[in-house]
Amino acid sequence: MKTLSKLGIMTAIAGTLFLSSCASDYYVADQPVEPVYVRPAPPYPGAYWVPGEWMYRGNRYVYVNGYYTRPRVNRVYVRGNWVHANRGWAWRRGHWR
Repeated sequence: MKTLSKLGIMTAIAGTLFLSSCASDYYVADQPVEPVYVRPAPPYPGAYWVPGEWMYRGNRYVYVNGYYTRPRVNRVYVRGNWVHANRGWAWRRGHWR
């Protein structure tokens, strides 16, 4: 019974640590400059362009180019943006709303 109890507690702690690590923000002192690139032609009629995003990789933000996708019915794409806080700048990812 003690082993089962310990296993349950360890699983709960591991799950909490995993979920909390997914929700963290990464701050930088200055907001990076978005690179200039040419958007390719749409691959099919009605394709929606999802703008590029910043991703935190290797202790820094890197820019990932945008892409075309099918629009989602009754949804709008909210573009990602930089937000300023006491600790610096953090990127909020874009999403479908």
